[in-house]
Amino acid sequence: MTNIALITGGSRGLGRSMAQHLARSGMDVIFTYQSRSEEAQALVRELEGLGRRAAALPLDVSDAASFRAFAEQVRAQLTTWGADHLYALVNNAGIGLHASVEQTTAEDLDLLYAIHVKGPFLLTQALLPLVQDGGRILNISTGLTRFALPGYAAYATMKGAVETLTKYLAAELGGRRISVNVLAPGAIETDFGGGAVRDNEHINRMIAGQTALGRVGLPDDIGAVAAALLAPETAWINAQRIEASGGQHL
Repeated sequence: MTNIALITGGSRGLGRSMAQHLARSGMDVIFTYQSRSEEAQALVRELEGLGRRAAALPLDVSDAASFRAFAEQVRAQLTTWGADHLYALVNNAGIGLHASVEQTTAEDLDLLYAIHVKGPFLLTQALLPLVQDGGRILNISTGLTRFALPGYAAYATMKGAVETLTKYLAAELGGRRISVNVLAPGAIETDFGGGAVRDNEHINRMIAGQTALGRVGLPDDIGAVAAALLAPETAWINAQRIEASGGQHL
C-alpha cells in the first residue's frame, strides 16, 4: 500500500516543496492550508499530475480546539482512499516575527506559542492514533536555534521548544517504532517573514556571504532533505536535529 504523508502548511513555501518531493518519491499527500484555497487546489492538481493522490484540508494551527475535528477529517480522507493510517506527519506550518526582545509584546509571544509549540504538541497528540506503527514524524525548526541573530529571540525560543519536544516524542514513541526528527532550515528564499531573504538583494547577498556554500537556500533544498529524512531507508535516524543551511554561520 502507498505511504501517505500529512504536511501542515503545505500550500506554499517550504511545505509546498516538501509535498512535491514526497509525491515524486511515491507518497500520497494530505496537506493543510489556512486561507489560500486556490493555491491549495492548484497544488492538489499538480500532485495528481505526478500520479499521486492528494488532498488539501483547511486548518488553523493556532486553534487547538479544532484538532479533534480535524483528525476526524483526516480519518475520513484516509477512508476515501481505502487507507486507515498515515505514514508520516510533518509539523511545518508557522509564521515569523522580527522584533527585538524589547519590542516583543505579550501578544506576539502568545501567538508564536500557539502556532509553534502548543499547535504541534496538541496536533501531534490528536493525530497519533492515525500514525502507523513504524511511521515517521518530522518537526520543522530553524537554524536560529544554533546561531543568534538579533530580532529573532521570540521565534527561535519557540523553535527551541520544538527541538526539545522532538526528543521526548522519539523517546515515548520508540515502542511503536516511530522515528521522530527535527529539520532546521537556514535562510531560504520564500515569502516567509515578508519575503525579505528572497526579495531584498542586500540581505540575500549578506547571508550568502555568511554561508559556506556561497548562496541562500531555495525551497527545493529543504523539500529534498525532508523527503530523504522520511524515506523508509532512513528510519534508523531518530531523535536528531538535522540542519540544512548550506553551512550558514560556521
